[in-house]
Amino acid sequence: MISNQDNIYQGSPETLLITGGAGFIGSNFIHYILKKYPNYKVINLDSLTYAGNIENLKEVEANNYQFIKGDICDSNLIENVFSSFEPTYVINFAAESHVDRSIKDPQIFLKTNISGTQILLDACKRHWGSGSHEKKFLQVSTDEVYGSLGATGYFTEETPLAPNSPYSASKASADLYVRAYHETFGLNVNITRCSNNYGPYQFPEKLIPLMISNALEDKDLPIYGDGMNIRDWLYVEDHCSAIDLVLHQGTSGEIYNVGGYNEKANIEIVKIILKEMGKPTSLIKFVKDRLGHDKRYAIDASKIKDELGWEPTIMFEEGIRKTIGWYLQNQKWLDRVKSGEYAEYYHNMYIEK
Repeated sequence: MISNQDNIYQGSPETLLITGGAGFIGSNFIHYILKKYPNYKVINLDSLTYAGNIENLKEVEANNYQFIKGDICDSNLIENVFSSFEPTYVINFAAESHVDRSIKDPQIFLKTNISGTQILLDACKRHWGSGSHEKKFLQVSTDEVYGSLGATGYFTEETPLAPNSPYSASKASADLYVRAYHETFGLNVNITRCSNNYGPYQFPEKLIPLMISNALEDKDLPIYGDGMNIRDWLYVEDHCSAIDLVLHQGTSGEIYNVGGYNEKANIEIVKIILKEMGKPTSLIKFVKDRLGHDKRYAIDASKIKDELGWEPTIMFEEGIRKTIGWYLQNQKWLDRVKSGEYAEYYHNMYIEK
């Protein structure tokens, strides 16, 4: 339940409900949005699964910020949150997002990524009504819904959906629900589909933080297959600025691809990290390839540039140096995440108080 003190932001015309805000991209977005818009009120709803770390946001706790521990699949909680805080915008970052985990246990991806999104959409419909353009639901999606590319070409917003993993299939399904609520009920929505993000606060199961973490300890750096799978890499702060623009200026019902124009093969990424960290390439270890491993992703982000004036500002060479520097300066954060001790922060801050 939500206590009386949680109602301090009720009725604000600039209240953002951010779901999954304790995760990697969500927490970076909260830092970004409160810095840029200090008068905004942010409600962060996160169930704090293994990748959700409320410690990521300890620096903003004195600002216009409220954390609620909860699941977007809990319809009663979602109703309570909407009634209590009357959000102007809902930005849905909440998702199970690791492909390997989706291969091992697809069921949780259906529950969170599809059912959870539909519950949020239904709450928006009830509380906002149809045709309201003062309030908006923004779905943060992924380029993986498009499937895999060959050696040439790019994903555009018109590329047919062809997901190849349980994770990307669940995100594609959620996107279709978002579109359906716009077409059927007139809900003001946008969908953003981004390329691979990297930067501070990323959970060390993803490629870049895993490689940095292992290199710090001189452990093997496992690379799937031949390491030639290609991704377009986007620095997380650039992604945040794109979401900001779409939230405030995006045309209702439109999809916007967000790419970094930084295509790199996985093996190239790993070698860059090793060189920056002064570590030998002998740490590289090739392992059996992932099932259904898409060969290449690449985003055509011309629509968001032409319509909203957005383009990335941080190229990979700069971004990877900033990212490595952050992890080197925050090794205690990294150690706590790897050991599971980060979960103690929530208990100490919110349970024992």
